[in-house]
Amino acid sequence: MSKIEMRRDGPYVAGQTALLLVDMQRIWLEPGLDPDHPERGPDHYFYRQTAATTIPNNVKLLAAARAHGIEVLHTIIQSLTEDGRDRSLDHKITPIHVAPSQPEGLPPPSLAPVGDEILLPKTSSGVFNSTNIDYLLKNLGIRNLIITGILTDQCVDMAVRDAADRGYYVTCVSDACCSITPERHDGALKAFGGYCWVTDTATVVSRFKAMGERT
Repeated sequence: MSKIEMRRDGPYVAGQTALLLVDMQRIWLEPGLDPDHPERGPDHYFYRQTAATTIPNNVKLLAAARAHGIEVLHTIIQSLTEDGRDRSLDHKITPIHVAPSQPEGLPPPSLAPVGDEILLPKTSSGVFNSTNIDYLLKNLGIRNLIITGILTDQCVDMAVRDAADRGYYVTCVSDACCSITPERHDGALKAFGGYCWVTDTATVVSRFKAMGERT
């Protein structure tokens, strides 16, 4: 491989690039829906940040990806069974359970899958641990994986590290991710930054556009 191909921030390649949204679901994004944190009102940092920055930036990334032929995948926390008996041990202990019949478990309309975009339910922090995403990405011919979503220091962190270990060039879009506090968000980016290229929405959108111009 040439040096440019071995760089985490190397150019994206048409037909080999995908955007992955992690856990962008109504139950976590809309105040009052998370049953485990009723104390977090609309003024909580997380809800203000996701409404003002994280969600709008994901909307921009989705629009650019769709306009320029970038593969889009979504993963959400959702059990396969109504009683959650298929959940991971960790999700049972925590407990975390989103039944498949719960509408709040789906992405908000602005971030919902369009057409035949792939939606993968998971019952672990790491999407590579409880779904067949690695198999799917390889079938799709993906080498560059762009990751966004919540929480930066939990499920996004796991996706970044696991994708890097499985041989993908990983991009984390910092301003399209969020955690419960800015300190947790910033700390996570510093901690897993060695596994990916950390950049922003505007840069990724410009790259998508440049790919469209080259094809």
